[in-house]
Amino acid sequence: MKIKFFGHSCFKIQSEKNFIIDPFLKSNPAAKYDEEELQDLDYILVTHGHDDHLGDTLEISKKYGATVISNAEIINYLVMNGLEKGHPMHVGGRTKFDFGTLKMTNAIHGSGITNNNTIIDGGNPGGFLINIEGKKIYHAGDTGLTKDMELLKKEEIDVAMIPIGGNFVMDVEDAVLAVKMIEPKMVIPMHYDTWDIIKADVKSFKNKVESLNIKCEIMNPGDSLTI
Repeated sequence: MKIKFFGHSCFKIQSEKNFIIDPFLKSNPAAKYDEEELQDLDYILVTHGHDDHLGDTLEISKKYGATVISNAEIINYLVMNGLEKGHPMHVGGRTKFDFGTLKMTNAIHGSGITNNNTIIDGGNPGGFLINIEGKKIYHAGDTGLTKDMELLKKEEIDVAMIPIGGNFVMDVEDAVLAVKMIEPKMVIPMHYDTWDIIKADVKSFKNKVESLNIKCEIMNPGDSLTI
């Protein structure tokens, strides 16, 4: 299984089925990807409705036929705007798919969708716990630190994608506390340095995480790793 980082909070997971999470690409000043990397997608996972996460979801799904999975409000919004393949979920729900199982996890954040200079309801924000090919991958979405993360320890997560940029999400200090609660085998920091307002000391985060005997993989946009 391969994980590729496109920038900000966007990852592609390549396995029996191919996923992209939070495809904020065209307007992302830090994104690195090729259009051909989107052509084999089976699923698009969207954590919440903000532009830097919903991103190019509708365009990609329409063009390449990928099924969008998100909360019910976001799926309804996308269907009203031409989405043909969507699966609505909500926080706490776990569902079996053709690749394994997927659970939406809690996130403390907003989810308003910007539409024609108005903000419409984007439902509850969330994260995703993906169980595929015997691996568990957790994408936290945008979130502050929450005690709910303690519940994830029992999942024995292989890879956790954790925001560290502060201001809108956890900063480095809180993200380290989150890692202590979750105890994944590997952590990938995300949602930092895209803009000045979310600048973070990623090397400090790595050092603090690895002092817990947990591997921390810093990925630059365009980087890939095999798990």
